[in-house]
Amino acid sequence: MNDLLPGRVPLIFDNLPGSIEHIKAGSLRALGVTAAKRSAALLDVPTIGETVPGYEVNVWNGIVVPKGTPSEIINTLNGAVNAVLADPRLKARFAELGGEPMPMTPAEFGKLVVSESEKWAKVIRAAHIKLE
Repeated sequence: MNDLLPGRVPLIFDNLPGSIEHIKAGSLRALGVTAAKRSAALLDVPTIGETVPGYEVNVWNGIVVPKGTPSEIINTLNGAVNAVLADPRLKARFAELGGEPMPMTPAEFGKLVVSESEKWAKVIRAAHIKLE
């Protein structure tokens, strides 16, 4: 962002929370969003998938604990996180920044991690990416 705004680089892929204020202020032009659907915060910005069918990249965050953590602790932590994500003020702030809370169970989060890992493993194999 520090190089994009003064014009030292021509474009970047960025998460909406880091760029949305610049887009709304008109100092940046969004070419597309990488999610499967348009962002409610920027409905006039198309998805990349509208031009490149099948293109979808999502940004997500999660909280993990060490293997072997007792299920009672996991469930307590999960309940607390989901309660915070349900707070209307937090949901409104996420929406302002172009984000969307994704409350889920530990099992659902585990499936997301597996799914995303499999998706990106295919990309790595198809691109013949190797560790240096």
